[in-house]
Amino acid sequence: MEPVRTVRGKAIPLDRPNVDTDQIIPAKHLKRIERSGYGPFAFEAWRAQPDFVLNNPVYDGARILISRQNFGSGSSREHAVWAIQGLGIDALIATSFADIFKGNCFQGGVLTIELADEDIDYLMARAEELPESELVIDLESQSVSTADGSWSRRFEIDPFRKYRLLRGLDDIGMTLAYERDVTAFEEERDDEAYPRTHT
Repeated sequence: MEPVRTVRGKAIPLDRPNVDTDQIIPAKHLKRIERSGYGPFAFEAWRAQPDFVLNNPVYDGARILISRQNFGSGSSREHAVWAIQGLGIDALIATSFADIFKGNCFQGGVLTIELADEDIDYLMARAEELPESELVIDLESQSVSTADGSWSRRFEIDPFRKYRLLRGLDDIGMTLAYERDVTAFEEERDDEAYPRTHT
């Protein structure tokens, strides 16, 4: 997982509440075994509507997606996060996220930011009126700002999750960080008390 420190870019205003994982990535696309390649299928049903926001080329290259409450509800599929990443999105801003989806985002290195309704209203309107405008997310200071500095808000994040995101540490990375300690334990342990298993 790559470290997450600063995300700067255009924002897509997906002005819908309760966006669930079936809408993010339809079940028929879950047969793939890779983690990549899901982006073209993200929001597939909605993309059939010509006026759907992702069909507007002005938002091409956006790195941030703004939505409403309960984003990512539904199943626990990790594929929803992979589909979001496949769109080039590095950060999600909403009033709330489904717990499992939020955890999957964390494991995948996608930053989730929860802001008050009035802040979402402002960011949504700005992204619609000024689609080329950029937001700057700084994880170290836990802030979301407009690139011109005219607006800024602080967001909350679990300190341990912040620590891991800043260093790019998923569960495997955390284990490898203690590789020397694990090796030392393996070399010194009592085989009778802790029998070794062999496959």
